[in-house]
Amino acid sequence: MPGSQQFDSIELAYFLGSNKWMIRFMGYLIVFIPMILIFRNGIKKEKIIIGVLTAVYLIVFYVFTFQMEADKMFYQPAKVVTTSLSKNKIPSNKLVIGIVIDSIARAYPIQLIGYHHQVVDTINGKPIMVTYCTVCRTGRVYSPIVNGKQETFRLVGMDHFNAMFEDATTKSWWRQSNGECIAGPLKGHQLQEIKSEQLALSAWVRKQPNTHVLQPDAQFKEKFEKMDTYDKGKSKGDLTKRDTASWKSKSWVIGIQDGSNARTYDWNQLVKQRIIQDSLPNNPIVIFLENDTASFHSYSRSINNVILTFRKEQDTIWDVNTGSQWNYDGICIDGKLKGKTLANINSYQEFLHSWEFFHPKSVRYNY
Repeated sequence: MPGSQQFDSIELAYFLGSNKWMIRFMGYLIVFIPMILIFRNGIKKEKIIIGVLTAVYLIVFYVFTFQMEADKMFYQPAKVVTTSLSKNKIPSNKLVIGIVIDSIARAYPIQLIGYHHQVVDTINGKPIMVTYCTVCRTGRVYSPIVNGKQETFRLVGMDHFNAMFEDATTKSWWRQSNGECIAGPLKGHQLQEIKSEQLALSAWVRKQPNTHVLQPDAQFKEKFEKMDTYDKGKSKGDLTKRDTASWKSKSWVIGIQDGSNARTYDWNQLVKQRIIQDSLPNNPIVIFLENDTASFHSYSRSINNVILTFRKEQDTIWDVNTGSQWNYDGICIDGKLKGKTLANINSYQEFLHSWEFFHPKSVRYNY
């Protein structure tokens, strides 16, 4: 409904969605008797008007029931196919959501999952649900296990511009941005998030050379082609286009949630500096941006109870404390700390409006 994304209308929407057939039936009963009387006793003009209105309703009913349902507009792949790099068809500069489970690495291109909204896969016998919302620019990976069994989800709509899924068992509604159930019998439940990274495929391959990559389902070729510019923020759609200026509704930001503390970092500033260093309460962090200006990494900069300070010269990263050299993967490759590894911190690239709505206590980083 127009304007519904700006208001807390989820309870009403859930009621209407859950009871739509009952509401329709009651509506049919209300209009059925007058329609019969008009067709029996009315004049020709009245019959024509009722006939036209009925035809219009049938068209609207068909469109909203069979064409504009979210899961009828954005289909899941008929078959999930991942291949080794030797058979991969995805360009190396494409953004992917990368995950590792039991030392098995997979990469899911945003261009593909951005259309599908969710892709269900299995890694070493463990089911995963890779999700993406292009209107929020949020990529998340969840375990689809609910109450001890694997659940099936369908895209049912969006709330506050974030994709929303409905589980098949209880018909409850779940947010894509944080895995929270916000309506239905399971309200308050939470999906378990699986750690993931967003970066260019080339950067992911450097870290995980044995990775497999999700391949496009040929039947959605035209849909994927329309998503070709999304990675670079060049989408022209009103809901998916980027604000290139800082701190606008659709500006890109990096969001970090550390316990009860959340921080928002301006993407433009990261592109300019290539390194951002900050201190969340009890957790000093560093964000590295690679030369492709797409792949970012967030780490704790505490090693052996020492808080490191980093600097970058050309393509070399050093810590000021010991003069040791580090790479983008958070590994010390030369110097006194050689072999040490920085602890990874979950971080996300999103539109500003999405991160700050779903993290209302997040503080903007001032540099």
